[in-house]
Amino acid sequence: MIADSFDGVLKPELIEEAIAVLRSGGVVAYPTDTFYGLAVDPRSAKAVRKLFALKERPAGQAVPLIAADLAQAGAAALFDGPANRAARTFWPGPLSLVLPATALICREVLAPDGSVAVRVPAHPLSRALAARMGFCITATSANFTGQQPTASPRVVAASLGDRIDLLLDAGDSPGGAPSTIVDLRGTAPQLVRPGAVSWDRVLRSIE
Repeated sequence: MIADSFDGVLKPELIEEAIAVLRSGGVVAYPTDTFYGLAVDPRSAKAVRKLFALKERPAGQAVPLIAADLAQAGAAALFDGPANRAARTFWPGPLSLVLPATALICREVLAPDGSVAVRVPAHPLSRALAARMGFCITATSANFTGQQPTASPRVVAASLGDRIDLLLDAGDSPGGAPSTIVDLRGTAPQLVRPGAVSWDRVLRSIE
């Protein structure tokens, strides 16, 4: 099902429709500040398994999350001083922080070491979706595993339309570089994936 947008802003009733899908264990495709993503409730193992099957994604691969704000991110991951400083510097924006997950997240979402990547995106619609959900949502790219992510809702509809429960079409998302992923556990930060935020800027933010 495709929910139309109006001037790039989804109507409140469409957000409510998406929330109903998520709370029933369904999958929603939605725009972020980079590419289109796929949302399920990361507290539901059944919903996450459906997401993996939809993407034809092997089990055991971590699924990133997005949050409406730093407080909501803190319900999914354990933040320390450096993580808080990085989040306050770059959020909302394309920086994902790998941190220890809280017990609220189902194990199917986590990396084998119990970590999770979370960020607050610079896109009002994705933040609104997480805010109305009352918890983080997944943000894996809206494509089959091994394919390139897309900024186009038309591509999402053509490739995954018969597998997802709802597509929130807000026009093309910005695209460009993906989010930078940084592991801030331990004594030394690690760059997991380069992206839109430079590594040097991340290091300066946590000094």
